[in-house]
Amino acid sequence: MEIGVVVEHAQRVAAVRGDSAPPAADVEEALRSVGKLHAWLTSARTALTRQLAEHASFPEQAAAECTRDSTRDAMRDQERADTLAQAPQLADALDDGDVTAGHVDALTRATRTLDDDDQRRELFDRAEGLVDIASVATLDQWRRRLDMEAKRIRRNDGIDRLQRQRRDCRVRTWVDDDGMWRLDGRFDPVTGARLAARLDAATQALFAQETPDTCPTDPIEKQRHLRALALARTICDDGAIGSRPGRPEFVVVIDTATPDGAGGPTVDWGIPVEVPHRVLAELMDEGSVQPVVVHNGVVLHAPGNLDLGRTTRLASPAQRRALRALYSTCAIPGCTVRYDRCRLHHVIWWRHGGRTDLDNLLPVCTHHHTRIHDDNWIITLGPDRALRMDLPDGTTMTTGPPQRRAA
Repeated sequence: MEIGVVVEHAQRVAAVRGDSAPPAADVEEALRSVGKLHAWLTSARTALTRQLAEHASFPEQAAAECTRDSTRDAMRDQERADTLAQAPQLADALDDGDVTAGHVDALTRATRTLDDDDQRRELFDRAEGLVDIASVATLDQWRRRLDMEAKRIRRNDGIDRLQRQRRDCRVRTWVDDDGMWRLDGRFDPVTGARLAARLDAATQALFAQETPDTCPTDPIEKQRHLRALALARTICDDGAIGSRPGRPEFVVVIDTATPDGAGGPTVDWGIPVEVPHRVLAELMDEGSVQPVVVHNGVVLHAPGNLDLGRTTRLASPAQRRALRALYSTCAIPGCTVRYDRCRLHHVIWWRHGGRTDLDNLLPVCTHHHTRIHDDNWIITLGPDRALRMDLPDGTTMTTGPPQRRAA
C-alpha cells in the first residue's frame, strides 16, 4: 500500500472519530479503513521483525521491548514473517490490506498439520493460487479452504506416516571446495532417537573429562566439533571408548493437570509423529519407556534419584529425564532451541554452593547459558518452576509454570 493511501485511510478514521454523530455508512467505511491500516501495520511489523533478527542476539526480547508486547507476540511476528517469505503473493495482499493477519496465521497453522517440507511447500504453492479467494473470504472460510487443501495433500500420499519417513531415510557424502569430506543424513524419528542416543553416549564417554586441543572456543561450534569426533571414533575405531550402543529413551509424560477428554490425564509419548501401536509396544518390550508424572510444573513421579546435592556437578540421566517431561525447549522466554540441544544450568551456581537437585536445574541453550554466566543475568525459580529473569539493563521477565509441548 502506498504511503499516500495509508494517510487517506488514517484521515478517514480520524474524521469519523471526531464527528459526534456520523452517518452509519461513514462509520462502516472508517472501520474498513481500520482493517486496511491494521493489515498494513501487521505487514510492516513482520518485515521489521525479520530485519531486527539480523541484528539482535535475542530478537524476541528486543522486539517485545520496542512494541511493549510479550515475547510470545514477538515469536508470532517471526512466524508470520517466515510464512510470508514462503508466500510472497499473500505478503503483497497483506501489505495492500486485502487480507488480515488471521489469514496469515491460518496458513501457518495449516502447514503444521502436514508431514514434511515437500507437503508444506505444496500447500504454500496452493495458497499462493488462492490469494484472490482469501481477499474476499471470511477468516473461517479461509481456514476451511486451507484445511481442505491440506487434507487433499495428505490423501495424495496415502502411506503410513512413520513408514514413509523410514522410506525417506537418506545419507549422502561429498567433498566440498575446501577439501572437507561432508556427510548429510535424514532419518525417521525412531531411528534418529537411537542414533542420537549412541552419539550422545560416545560424546560423553570420550570427552567428559577433557576436550581435545582442536576444540573451538565458541560453545556451539565446540559441541558440534565434539559430536563430529565422537561420530568418527564410533564408526571407524573397533572397540573404541564410547562405541557401545546407547539405548534410546522415550519419556512418556503423564500430565495430571490436563485432561485427555476421556476422564484421564493427557499422555504424551514425546515423539513428533503418530507412531503405530505396534512400534510403541516394541519400545516397551525393549525397556526404552520411562514414565514421568507432572502437574503444573511439579514432577510428582519420575524414576531415579532427582536430588544429588553436592556429590556431583553433572546432572544424572534421571534428572534430565524429569526435566524433559517439563520442558520441550530452552526455558528462557521466547527461545525455541529444543531441549535436546540445551544444557542443565545450576540456578544457584555450583561455585556459589548450588546443589545438583532437580529444583536447582534449568534447561537453557548454549547461547543463553553463556549470557547468564557472562552478562550477569539473574535467574530465580519459584516452587512451581515459575521463572524470573533480571537483566543488567533493569528489565525483568517472568513466566508461569512451564507448559510442555511434545518434544
